[in-house]
Amino acid sequence: MEQTVMKQMRWLKVYVVLATVTIVVLLIVLIGRTYGVQKFDEITVERLNIVEADGQLKMVISNQARQHPGLMHNKPLPTRDRPAGLVFFNSAGDECGGLIYDSDKKEASLTFSVDQFRSDQIMQLQYSQELARRSATKHYGLKLWERPDTVTLEQLMQRIDSLKNLNNPTAYQQGIDQMQRQQLLGQERLFVGRNQQEEFGVFIRDQAGKPRIRLYVDKQGETRLELRKASGKVVTF
Repeated sequence: MEQTVMKQMRWLKVYVVLATVTIVVLLIVLIGRTYGVQKFDEITVERLNIVEADGQLKMVISNQARQHPGLMHNKPLPTRDRPAGLVFFNSAGDECGGLIYDSDKKEASLTFSVDQFRSDQIMQLQYSQELARRSATKHYGLKLWERPDTVTLEQLMQRIDSLKNLNNPTAYQQGIDQMQRQQLLGQERLFVGRNQQEEFGVFIRDQAGKPRIRLYVDKQGETRLELRKASGKVVTF
């Protein structure tokens, strides 16, 4: 009887050791699969968040329905409708650029944007076209803006929201016009590409957003050079 019990105890010890080893091996395999490098032939997702090891969000790839609204100081901006694409975030917790695109039966567009620090876009590669009218409304090229360093996008949004809360369209427009005169909203300064007038060239504006230099080839194939003085007088070559 005693020998039988001892034999059973030995088998029990062997079983416990084998079970322990098996569990450890399984845990190692599972941990390796969870945190190690994995390879997928294909993956289908509606949104993919790219983060640093500490969880800091750096990039979002998303469809339209799940697109990120943007960040400022690591705080999400109000929910808004945004196209599918990529949104980039810097280490300060702000949105800093992105790539968006879309097309339907009415229009097609694609825009790659680079944002000024804690401000709006200052550089874009863009394409836009109204498909119903074809070439008459197609434009594409490189666009640059000048934006102030004295005010952040967050401050501008707060000011614009305050104007909206007045529920007075006239007062709202007056406030926007004042911000524009103060050059707080930024000004387009340069466009290189094809405009809606089917002109290919370089188009430069001054600090107030007024056209100053236009060097282009028009749709008839003629080369044009237009210089505008501050008064608005045009000198054509």
